Amino acid sequence: MTKSTRSRELGIRGEQEAAEHLERSGFRILARNWRCAEGEIDIVAHEAATGDVVIVEVKTRRGHGAGHPFEAVSREKLSRLRTLATAWSLAHPGVGCRRRIDVVGVTAWPDDSLTVQHLVAVDL
Repeated sequence: MTKSTRSRELGIRGEQEAAEHLERSGFRILARNWRCAEGEIDIVAHEAATGDVVIVEVKTRRGHGAGHPFEAVSREKLSRLRTLATAWSLAHPGVGCRRRIDVVGVTAWPDDSLTVQHLVAVDL
């Protein structure tokens, strides 16, 4: 198995774990890997408690040798996520009036366990 295949599989596993975490936390998944001309949103979810439509960026890393997953979300990435959030809203009129951007960081450890951390409203 090549490194890129392992990385892709880790990313898929991280996104699945993030979606399950969100569902356990009371979110309803509206879309996964939603694509448009501007790019892709990992997860779009609705949080019933707040009524927010949440654009979720998922970052998965093996350990913290290359930094914490949250560190991979740059200002440029946040700018792109804002653009994608607008595109999603335009494509889905009437689905929630408030939206926000969250990041879910997933860390895979050598013992095959995962740690999931959810950073709420990173785009303030």
